[in-house]
Amino acid sequence: MESGQHEVKSILQAVYNLITKLITLRIHTITMSSLSVTLIQANLFWENKKANLEMLQRKIESIEEKTEIVILPEMFTTGFSMNCELLAEKMDGETVFWMKKMAADNKIILTGSVIIEEDGKYFNRLIWMLPNGEFGVYDKRHLFAFGNEHHHYSPGNKKLIASVKGWKINLQICYDLRFPVWSRQNPGEFENMYDLLINVANWPEKRSIAWKPLLRARAIENQCFVAGVNRVGEDGNKIIYDGESCIIDPLGEIIYQKSKEEDVFTFSLQKEKITETRNKFPFWKDADFFVITE
Repeated sequence: MESGQHEVKSILQAVYNLITKLITLRIHTITMSSLSVTLIQANLFWENKKANLEMLQRKIESIEEKTEIVILPEMFTTGFSMNCELLAEKMDGETVFWMKKMAADNKIILTGSVIIEEDGKYFNRLIWMLPNGEFGVYDKRHLFAFGNEHHHYSPGNKKLIASVKGWKINLQICYDLRFPVWSRQNPGEFENMYDLLINVANWPEKRSIAWKPLLRARAIENQCFVAGVNRVGEDGNKIIYDGESCIIDPLGEIIYQKSKEEDVFTFSLQKEKITETRNKFPFWKDADFFVITE
């Protein structure tokens, strides 16, 4: 009898050890999860969808590294135009079809914003296109009144938090960057904390002094990676853009930045860096609880 009990205990101990190893392996896998992102900083053709799609297709197809997410600038088919009545497309239009094809053919998630007309309203809409043709959308909440965007476009009121390989990704457009509450992690929703903030932009050179400090602030206060993708060149309104696309880590360190010229850059983000930062500096626990009501 004692021999039999000893054998059962040994089996149970072995099962326990195996389960413990599997749990440890699962935690390690989640912690060590990586995510490869590609930033495309391009000189956009003014209000020329055909030329922009052809140019961006060449850039996407030129990516040699393994990548999972490819990020394009704000209004990547037109530049930052208020000519929405002429340039807007439907969600079943050419650009969305192009995004589906690019995502499927290159086995990537493709994102960036375009001008969309829906129910008689115009939106500066970010599209998050998956390789299987499914997609999510985010309509820019903070319209740039200084540039009269609010006279031509309707604001959105819903966030888009995407999930990829255990990463949660908050998607925003340009001027949203100046409003920290819209980006703020909520201490009451720890399980929904995001890991990467993506901002696609047409951010002018004359206000570029604010671009990187704001991106770094969003990374530091939310203890997340931030990828900001801007354009370069001159648009049809003689506004100059100097790029300064960058990737920033959860401590605010700049991992990558590029000024003045076009670039296609791929980098592998490590989830371990976020876990390490939040465990070592658990500042999120002291943050104010809040609710955005409208």
